Amino acid sequence: MLSEEFKNIAHSFPPQPGIYKYFDKKDSLLYIGKAKNLRKRISSYFIKQNINNKTIELVNQIFRIEIVVVDSEQDAFFLENSLIKKFQPKYNINLKDDKTYPYIVIKNEPFPRIFLTRKIINDGSEYLGPFTSVFQLHELLQFIKQTIPIRNCTLNLSPKNIEKKKFKICLEYHLGNCKGPCEGLQTAEDYQKNIAQIKNILKGNLSPVIQYFKYEMNSFSKNMQFEKAEQAKKKIEFLTNYQSKSVIVNPKLSDLDIFYILKKGTTACVNYLKVQSGTIVQTKTIHSQTFLGESLEEILIFAIAQLRNNFKSVAKEIVIPFRINYPEIGIKVTVPKIGDKQKLLALSEKNATYFIGEQEKKRRLHLNTNEITPNTLLQKMKVELHLPETPTHIECFDNSNIQGAFPVAAMVCFKNAIASKKDYRKFKIKTVKGIDDFASMKETVYRRYKRVLDEKLPFPQLIIIDGGKGQLNSAKQALQELNAIGKTTLIGLAKKEEEIFFANDTQSLKLPLDSKSLQLIRKIRDEAHRFVIRFHRNKRSKDTFFNELEMIKGVGNETINLLLKQFKSVISIKKQTEENLATVVGKAKAKIIYTSFQK
Repeated sequence: MLSEEFKNIAHSFPPQPGIYKYFDKKDSLLYIGKAKNLRKRISSYFIKQNINNKTIELVNQIFRIEIVVVDSEQDAFFLENSLIKKFQPKYNINLKDDKTYPYIVIKNEPFPRIFLTRKIINDGSEYLGPFTSVFQLHELLQFIKQTIPIRNCTLNLSPKNIEKKKFKICLEYHLGNCKGPCEGLQTAEDYQKNIAQIKNILKGNLSPVIQYFKYEMNSFSKNMQFEKAEQAKKKIEFLTNYQSKSVIVNPKLSDLDIFYILKKGTTACVNYLKVQSGTIVQTKTIHSQTFLGESLEEILIFAIAQLRNNFKSVAKEIVIPFRINYPEIGIKVTVPKIGDKQKLLALSEKNATYFIGEQEKKRRLHLNTNEITPNTLLQKMKVELHLPETPTHIECFDNSNIQGAFPVAAMVCFKNAIASKKDYRKFKIKTVKGIDDFASMKETVYRRYKRVLDEKLPFPQLIIIDGGKGQLNSAKQALQELNAIGKTTLIGLAKKEEEIFFANDTQSLKLPLDSKSLQLIRKIRDEAHRFVIRFHRNKRSKDTFFNELEMIKGVGNETINLLLKQFKSVISIKKQTEENLATVVGKAKAKIIYTSFQK
């Protein structure tokens, strides 16, 4: 549907809050937006004249519109944010934060264990975080271990097992790191008190924990238990020392979220400081690409919502550099001029300024640096992909078919980061019927490396599969059947997000878009794609020619080959006179072919 037609029907949309989604002719999602009034907002795209070129480009691509009506502007705001994060449409603000951050999990089990994880499972456990520094997180867990005794074993400490005396205390009990719940030497209620203290520490709320140990120290001292009193005193010293290392602003401050935004060209960066009980407990800077000339206010509102969600913030106050219309109910927006909040905002500005300066340095360095040598590039790739060997020999596979017809595959080879075209290989898929990219990939990889093994040829240090987990697992199965696992490293490159999947890992690796390693991998992938498409096109054309000529009764493959060799194509053959055809295949065959084409 054209934009003019949308202009005529825009009045039919409801004048209620909600979100709208724009799709193109291929049904690809272009843009997601929110609105207080859907009718007015959608109409503005097709009526306003003073819109920028990017918005005009967006409007010209719109083929279909979907809407979702909600109860309030706040509901529209949160729905828009979650959908953009999930689908990442082409024209929406794109926040760059691809890292997977660790959490501390308190397991949902008797006498809960506490440990670091990057995977959230919906099993009723409590997850605290995410944390931006793994080093600090390990330091924090070590600190907790030295301060509060909890178990680190994986025993099933159900009341029934403890009652049956199934377990015995271990060395951790004798070292004072555990109170022995496995033998019933610690009650569940007492253990939960320890868990509550740990939660306070992880949330930066140290005062109640210090007060508890002071009470415990005094109690032990009064009862002449001086050894235990000394242990409690050491714990207080640990906590006080840990607190002094933290960035203390003012213990009287409530929980706050601090945000500062800077923009340069189409790139904006937002710095976030998470403050709990007067302590900065998290810091993060992200950058975003803008596509439709979004204002600083629009970018900041979007970033605030995502960062608060990512870092599980429940702070009721946000501190920012300028006034915005933030839609979340119950959130106080502060633009400070003096005092501690203004100092925090200045610190956030300093971090944002440093970040955008570093980004600019990297950009200039990228522009000014001469092309790195192949050896340096491959050494860098070895480090970034954690490869056991420098990948001087890389092979990449890709499939191609149209609705299951003419299925083919191809392999390209790069040696010392340069295409080695004499080592390229083409494969006609033999065992797979219909559309099955996974089975086609398995057949191709199996055939390639069976020959490598049979002929005792060297294995590549790196094999790249064009595709995600499905194609990668198929390639892995082929290598397993050949007993070739361990001879090479196998990775897959997913097209949409440019994620790198490893054969034995559940999580993907996302290299920066300006990474030279990623650029080489993409170059190899694109070369494989080009090569297989060209092979597929040639085979399709040749097969189509053969099919048309084979339909002529009395014409066999030998005759067809002679004709194609002489005249190059079916179109050229059709244009020939009967006499010209006779010079190649004889009078009898020429008459049959000429008559058939005339009909």
